[in-house]
Amino acid sequence: MTEPTLEDLAKRVEALESRLGQREPATTKDWRAAAGMFTDSEFSRQVDEEALKIRQADRDAARAEFGE
Repeated sequence: MTEPTLEDLAKRVEALESRLGQREPATTKDWRAAAGMFTDSEFSRQVDEEALKIRQADRDAARAEFGE
């Protein structure tokens, strides 16, 4: 394969810049839009309950390990 010339590279950069300029701007997702989406459902209550069990098990394991 031959070495690209500066002209070749300049054309490639120009083409890339052109394509980037045509892209839609990325939207930033905001976590606050998702807050509260799953409240007051049976599934969310089950998830919360299981999470509390896991956290308590972690606390109990830490207390057992460090003698509290």
